[in-house]
Amino acid sequence: MIRRDRRDRLGEGPLWHAADGALYWVDILDRRLNRLALADDSVDDWELPEMTGWVVARRDAPGFLAGAESGVKALTLEPFAIEPFADLPDHPPGNRMNDAKADARGRVWAGTMPITADRPTGAFYRVDTDGAVSVADRPYTIANGPAISPDGRWLFHTDTRRRETYRFRLHEDGTLDDKRLWLRFEEAWGTPDGMTFDAEGGLWIAHWGGSRVSRFDPDARIERDIRLPASQITSMAFAGERLDRMFVTSAGDGVDEPHGGALFEVDPGVQGVEPHKFGKE
Repeated sequence: MIRRDRRDRLGEGPLWHAADGALYWVDILDRRLNRLALADDSVDDWELPEMTGWVVARRDAPGFLAGAESGVKALTLEPFAIEPFADLPDHPPGNRMNDAKADARGRVWAGTMPITADRPTGAFYRVDTDGAVSVADRPYTIANGPAISPDGRWLFHTDTRRRETYRFRLHEDGTLDDKRLWLRFEEAWGTPDGMTFDAEGGLWIAHWGGSRVSRFDPDARIERDIRLPASQITSMAFAGERLDRMFVTSAGDGVDEPHGGALFEVDPGVQGVEPHKFGKE
């Protein structure tokens, strides 16, 4: 099901916000934040000053953290305001933030990439609840789709250009180790983009250039495919009171497709996990 008329040049970062009863997502290239209210299907949007790859809700303050070209921002909607929150170490000019998730302890894990997507100048960062930012892993050309297992033990992260998804052991203190190649996409699948876990431990991955989202089992085998009428599928999020509705973002930039850049809703056949928020409890 296609959920609205407007198309995104590069839809990304879908986030369910239960307190608002709404799905948020960004259009990176058009510099917009979108909101779909599930109660009445109304859509609102806000213009952003920079290309922004993600928003994560806060539990210690109103609004969101947002990942922009120049660093991490604090964003509120009522009133609309964007303020600097944290700088990124070793963040070269021409890079931007691309995708992020919060973990159970309130930290945000976020990747960066060159805007041109053609050189390995990106990195994977940890944003601590006190605002300190550190590099967790590098290099990346297109850092994408962090996802954290429901038990909090494993963190998954992707370099889309390499077609590779890695698994790290995530410790309570926020350190990562035991990095392993978990999955390499076959060429016929497209390339791996955004991802999220469901409540049963299945890992859903968007296929950029592959026109679908897939559910992978713990052994990295495809267990389920959901095909979509657009090629550039970017990410997905579970939403709704029971977290049993899945919304999928896509990109229309560079393709001539009637549904490229649409926001889709699909039936995943499984419930998701409530997204974590940034900040101290």
